[in-house]
Amino acid sequence: MGLPGMVLSAISVAVGAIMYWAVTYQGHGFRLSTVGLILMIVGAAGFVVSSIVFGVSRGSVGSSHHSLDRQVTDTAGRTSSVHEETK
Repeated sequence: MGLPGMVLSAISVAVGAIMYWAVTYQGHGFRLSTVGLILMIVGAAGFVVSSIVFGVSRGSVGSSHHSLDRQVTDTAGRTSSVHEETK
């Protein structure tokens, strides 16, 4: 989903609005205005779901928490492990 889902949902809402308000044709057994209303509702729900998925998938931007594990060797040849955390 995400951004492509948002675009598809917006197109669905636009097509549904055109079918609901601009088309006056009455078919046998169904109404285009009803199909347009359904498209608008489904498009709006899809837009909300896609927005949530898009927002969650992006994660936190600019997280300043870093950690680093490394091994240090001094001049005498002794080694030790170092864990550094910065915020």
